[in-house]
Amino acid sequence: MSEYLINGGIPLNGTVKASGNKNAALPCIAAALLTDEPVILRNIPDIEDVQVMLEVYTALGGEVEAYGSSAYRLLLRDIKSSEIPGEQAKKIRASILFAGPMLARTGKVVLPPPGGDVIGRRRLDTHFLALTELGAKVKTNNAFTFSAKKLRGADIFLDEASVTGTENAIMAAVLAKGKTTISNAAGEPHVQDLCCMLVSMGAHIEGIGSNILTITGVEKLCGCDFEIGADFMEVGSFIGLAAVTGGDLHIEGARIQDMRPAKIAFGKLGISWAHEETIIHVPKGQPLEVNCDLGGMIPKIDDAPWPGFPPDLISIVIVVATQVKGTVLIHEKMYESRMFFVDKLIAMGARIVLCDPHRAVVSGPTKLHGSELISPDVRAGMAMIIAALCAEGKSVIRNVYQVERGYENLVERLSGLGAKIERREQA
Repeated sequence: MSEYLINGGIPLNGTVKASGNKNAALPCIAAALLTDEPVILRNIPDIEDVQVMLEVYTALGGEVEAYGSSAYRLLLRDIKSSEIPGEQAKKIRASILFAGPMLARTGKVVLPPPGGDVIGRRRLDTHFLALTELGAKVKTNNAFTFSAKKLRGADIFLDEASVTGTENAIMAAVLAKGKTTISNAAGEPHVQDLCCMLVSMGAHIEGIGSNILTITGVEKLCGCDFEIGADFMEVGSFIGLAAVTGGDLHIEGARIQDMRPAKIAFGKLGISWAHEETIIHVPKGQPLEVNCDLGGMIPKIDDAPWPGFPPDLISIVIVVATQVKGTVLIHEKMYESRMFFVDKLIAMGARIVLCDPHRAVVSGPTKLHGSELISPDVRAGMAMIIAALCAEGKSVIRNVYQVERGYENLVERLSGLGAKIERREQA
């Protein structure tokens, strides 16, 4: 097991390049199963979750080769197995994304229960609803077995705007016979990337970016050369990091339109940035003061399905709020365990009242002091790193495997901005 040793209180300055969106890379790797022609994927982050997805692709009979910087060439002519390897499936939740393309291409898939971050109950019901509407039969035991002689288009209304549920439905529908309408669909940038990739392969998809998708099935998809967009959660993390350390930061390769919900939320904390084309500039000397609602009311930052504020940035915003003058209510609506890391921030000196599993009141600014921390999941782990970097003294963060599942070459990139951070093996 590895850990980070961090000496905080140093402004981070310089330029950092945004990595590719891991939440786009994972479904796009799964979507490569939908064709027997070569697929080239570019701007793929070098992280654990991507490597696990590529391992599954290889186990199913696929060929994977590096194709220049941050790119892979994928080819799967004949699928050798209908079973997703259990060892890989339990590592990441995204293993569920193989259900849709495997059904579409072979008519069967056996999927062990997927793993992933422990941030509360994460339903799979939406996947079952969508795939059964398209004609699949599902058996549950120690694994989920999906089968279908032929998928057929359907009018589907999802019971929640699940990102991975929407993605599975899309990948199954593009080769189904007839027309499919998916209502209450997720519209996040990574869902849009998946749709654009499939269109480049010959799929017919209308309504990309909206909550109603219309898909007309085709007989065959071809290969493609596709570049995924920047990870807007990583961009938001770096924005928060620059603000609380008092640094001056340029973030290259950002997709500006993806940052609009975050701009509103960070604006409530007195944080702003300028942008030019794909570069975001977070200047030093941010006000770091809560902007009250009309009448002097305490503002609220809450998450919601796209185009709402992303739930994956809630952990980051909580840490940022500890360094901001004023009081703000943070309302995390989607996962009942995501906020349970705040007791570690309180131990570092933060003034936070955890009202219930979904709401926290944060009053600042407070001086944080170094501490020993354990990363529970990807986003809370990054939030702890930000807290440690703006705290006085030394911090140790353990279980950094969780962070590195979602952030590429983090130690090297932070060190390049002036951070005093060291990765070492636990004794």
